[in-house]
Formats: sequence, structure tokens, C-alpha cells
Amino acid sequence: MQIDIRTDSRVSPIRQTFAHIARRLGADKPATRYQEAMFDLQPATSFHYRPLWQPQYELYDARRTRVVMQDWYALKDPRQYYYGTYVNARARQQDAMEKNLEFVEKRGLLAALPADMRELLTVGVVPLRHLEWAANMNNAAITAYGFGSAITQAAMYHTMDRLGIAQYLTRLGLLIGDKEAVDQAKTAWMEDMTWQPLRHASEDLLVRDDWFELHVAQNLVLDGLVYPLVYQQFDRQRAAANPAFSLVTDFMSAWFGESSRWVDATVKTAAQESPENAAVLGEFAYTWLERFTHALRPLALRLFGADGEAELSLAVDALRKRLSGLGLNPPQGDHHE
Repeated sequence: MQIDIRTDSRVSPIRQTFAHIARRLGADKPATRYQEAMFDLQPATSFHYRPLWQPQYELYDARRTRVVMQDWYALKDPRQYYYGTYVNARARQQDAMEKNLEFVEKRGLLAALPADMRELLTVGVVPLRHLEWAANMNNAAITAYGFGSAITQAAMYHTMDRLGIAQYLTRLGLLIGDKEAVDQAKTAWMEDMTWQPLRHASEDLLVRDDWFELHVAQNLVLDGLVYPLVYQQFDRQRAAANPAFSLVTDFMSAWFGESSRWVDATVKTAAQESPENAAVLGEFAYTWLERFTHALRPLALRLFGADGEAELSLAVDALRKRLSGLGLNPPQGDHHE
């Protein structure tokens, strides 16, 4: 016996969406799943206590950043990620990455690299897993102290992405030289002078209080330098002779392009809100751009040798162009190189 399930268009829903969504969109307009999972979820009233460590603020308080928005829900995610779509997208990407890693491991492609190239990847790329852990903590702080579920839920997804990238970099080290290579990479992060300026800058960023400054400095500026430098320029120039590096860092390249859409959309929207916001965001961006440019110079020289300065300049120039496109200008009197 066959049962046909049909819909009867004569039966109309009593309402199209939840009441708080209808107040924004209108009672007759259906809402997307993303809108229902994002709008107006931020607690705003009836808090039980002020945080004991910061009694000048409410538990959730828009004053925790110098950026001011009339409506924090304007900072929407152009990817329209809510939990279901985010998890499905990352599951597909993880399946692809596992196949890449399995391919590289079975054929010993990384272990078979020349010794100098394995050494360069071990001390010049694998230590980035520690930088990703810092990025994880910075985005966790944005999630905790940010205002408006439009940006905090996306920051939480970003937080977990950074943990995943750190794990992929650990896998890279294990494929190069097992636990010894991972230990060597940690020693490099802690002691090698190539990494100390970047480690110093990243640790200074960890203790910044303004959560939107964290968003700009970490997700826009630092990522906007590191990802093109390592996963695009280094891959193209130094690792092109062997496909293994491209395979095990494929997620990083794709993720940076995807996540940049969210970062750019939120920063540009905040900058367009007011000239005051644009000035604050420009100050955040160009102050950290100068700091991270100097911090990355030893790493660029390590990765590219005599071409290090030129490759770093390519990444910096591209980021400056990106910042300008978002409406961010250097503070008055800025004469950075």
C-alpha cells in the first residue's frame, strides 16, 4: 500500500515566526532558520548580580567595548551560520581533510621530504598551533564579553574552528616526525628567537579588555597577515615541489577565505555606523598592524630566506588595501612603513 503525503494550501499558519522575530521583520514575513537562531537572544534584563571582578559593568554590558552600535544585531554573519548549518559544513570539510591526511600518511609524503624542508616545517609552521590556541582564547573572550548573539554565536564557531586548526597543525607535526617533531615545535615557540616577537605580541593581545579590539586585532589583522603569508605565499613558493603541505593545510586556506567574509562584514558594518566607530576601529587595526608586522618579520625571514622582506610586504600591502576597503584609515599622524 502506498501513502501519499500532501500539503493543503488552504490551511494557513496562525503566525509565521516567533513573536520577537515578528517584531523585527513584521508578522506576515516568514523568518529564516538563521534569523530565528540569531535575533534577540542576548540577555538584557533581570541580571542577578554584577560581576565581582568588574562591578562597574552588568553581567552582559554593551559598554565593554569602545565601539557603539544602535542595534548590535546589525553585525550579521553573511554565511548565515546557525548550529545546524555550521556543523554540517565543518563535517564535510573534516571528511575531506581526513582523506587528505590519510593519503599523506600512507605514502609518507611529509616524512620523505628533504631534511632541511622537514626542519623548516617543524620549526617554522608547526609552532603556529600555539598561536591558534591564543586565537581560540581570544575568540572565547569575544563570545563571553561580546554583546548581541549575532556576533557572539559566530565568535563561538570561530573559537572552535581555531581549536580544530591547532589540532591539524599538531597532525602536521606528527606526520613530519612523530612526537619528537611536535616537542621540537613547542621548544621553538618557547625559546627560538624567530618566534619570540610574535609570542610576545600574541600574549599582549590575550590581556586586552575591549572585545571588539580582540576581534579586529586577532581575526582581521593577525589572521590577515599570517594566513596569506604561510598558507598561500609559503605554500606557493617553498612547498610547491611537494603536494603534501598543500593537502594537509587545505582546510586552513579554505577556512580563511570563508571566515574573512564574516570578519569583513562585521567590521565594515560597525565602521559605517558612525565616524566615531570608524576612528576607533582604524586605531585598533593600524596599531596592531604595526605591531604584528614587526613581530612577523623574523618568521618571514625564516620561511622565505632572502625573499622574506618582500613576501611580508606583499601580505602587509594586501591587508592595508583590505582595511581601506572596509572604511578603516590610519589614525592622524600615522606614518607606518
